Amino acid sequence: MESLYLLIPLSVLIALGIGAAFWWTIRSGQLDDLEGPAHRIFHDDDMPRKANENEASEQKTRD
Repeated sequence: MESLYLLIPLSVLIALGIGAAFWWTIRSGQLDDLEGPAHRIFHDDDMPRKANENEASEQKTRD
């Protein structure tokens, strides 16, 4: 019974800490877009070089 005098306030403090951390993550915008980074990997922006550019670069390396 005496341990409850310690455990109940300790659990309330831990719950308040978790609530404060959750509030901070929401206010800082960390949970705004959860699916965007997962979809961005599929949209690769690397464009293949054109055939003319490939030929020009090959000629430069030969010279």
